[in-house]
Amino acid sequence: MLRRFKSALVKSFVGAIALGWIFAQGILHFAYIFSAPVTGWLSRRDFSGLVGNTTSTNFSLDEALLELARSVVVLVIGYLLLRWLYFKPLEEPQDL
Repeated sequence: MLRRFKSALVKSFVGAIALGWIFAQGILHFAYIFSAPVTGWLSRRDFSGLVGNTTSTNFSLDEALLELARSVVVLVIGYLLLRWLYFKPLEEPQDL
C-alpha cells in the first residue's frame, strides 16, 4: 500500500508540490527567528500600559528559540519526505 501511495505522489507531482510547501514553511520559520523577538518586544512595549507593569518589556530570545525549533522540525520532516519519495527510483511492476 505504501508503494502505491509513493507512486501516486511521485507520478502526479503532488509530492513535489507538498515538499515545496514544506520547505517554504521551514524557510519562513527560519526568517521568523530574526523577526519574532523584535515583534514580541514591540508588542510588549506598546501594550504594557494596558495590562499594567506586570509584564517585562525586556528583549527576550524565547520567541527565537521557539521559531528555531519549528524551523528545524519542519525542515527535517521535509528532508525525510524528500529522501523517501525521490532518492530511490520507483520500482515498476514486472510484467511477465
